[in-house]
Amino acid sequence: MDVMPKWADAFLIPLFSILLAFVISALVILAIGEDPIAALKLMIEGTFGRSEGFGYMLFFATNYMFTGLAVAVAFHARLFNIGGEGQATLGGLGVALVCLSVPWPHWTLALPFALLGGALFGAAWAIIPAYLQAKRGSHIVITTIMFNFISSALMVYLLVEVLKPEGSMDPTSARFVDGTNLPRLSDILGFFGIPFSSAAPVNISFFIALLACYLIWLLIWRTRLGYEIRAYGQSESAASYAGISPTRIIMIAMIISGALAGCMAINSVMAAERLVLNSVEGAGFIGIAVALMGRSHPFGIVLAALLFGFLVQGGAEIDFWTSIPRELVVVIQALVILFTGALDNMVRMPLERLFLMFRRKKPEGS
Repeated sequence: MDVMPKWADAFLIPLFSILLAFVISALVILAIGEDPIAALKLMIEGTFGRSEGFGYMLFFATNYMFTGLAVAVAFHARLFNIGGEGQATLGGLGVALVCLSVPWPHWTLALPFALLGGALFGAAWAIIPAYLQAKRGSHIVITTIMFNFISSALMVYLLVEVLKPEGSMDPTSARFVDGTNLPRLSDILGFFGIPFSSAAPVNISFFIALLACYLIWLLIWRTRLGYEIRAYGQSESAASYAGISPTRIIMIAMIISGALAGCMAINSVMAAERLVLNSVEGAGFIGIAVALMGRSHPFGIVLAALLFGFLVQGGAEIDFWTSIPRELVVVIQALVILFTGALDNMVRMPLERLFLMFRRKKPEGS
């Protein structure tokens, strides 16, 4: 029987991990001669005090939801997919090709095909590492890391030699037609008479990311395939004995994972109206932390994505208004990853002892 209830494992451990990360970060801020309380207040006011900052937070969170889900699906099959960065990069290529190939009259027609293009290209970039793991025994961590570098080099070549408009010096694709412009949150809320900053880049992709979280929840916990993925992740030998094909599960889990990472491009590429270098901006790696903190559950991933969106937006605020470097946010992110991943037991074990003591003191029959 588990010592600690599920709600404590899902909420208390991540909460204490976040608090420890912020405490250590506060000590770092004190060491460089700044006030950590003032810095935190500035981050909160800059993010939640105005709609533009809040919109940027949601924009970043949208990317992290997609990549967090991508990592989580692979996690359930005990596959450590570190290739979200490369898969999202290739997803951006798929979205760009869809948007550039047809003179789309309206975003409602362009969006489904762009979403499909991003998913197909992201999934295709995940198939090869999946095959090498399933058939050749090549470790998924090594192959997905290598494919991140390959995708980066491929994107540089395509943007410089193929997709760059003639006469342009900027390594970007041509601008997409107006029919691909996604409605922003300001447009959606404005329809209901709710004011919101039009400068905020958050768009309809945010709601698609939330829908993706719900669909992944249905897949993992309400379908036979999801049960097979979780069963394989718990015990490969037991799953094989039950007739579940390891090769099939590895391939399917990685294809879904890559497709989710590729779908991120509708927010980072389609909403930007062109394909640029480094459009992913590290979201593939942050997705690993989001999945860890969210315990690979879609609801937890939403909360973790919002937290990391807050850190990125708040970091921009303190970098602009104080002498605290923006890189401190990377330190906070690293500490969160450290405590929720490698040092998970440092938080878990004291809490388990606390719950065990409480259970022993609880009167019998109560």
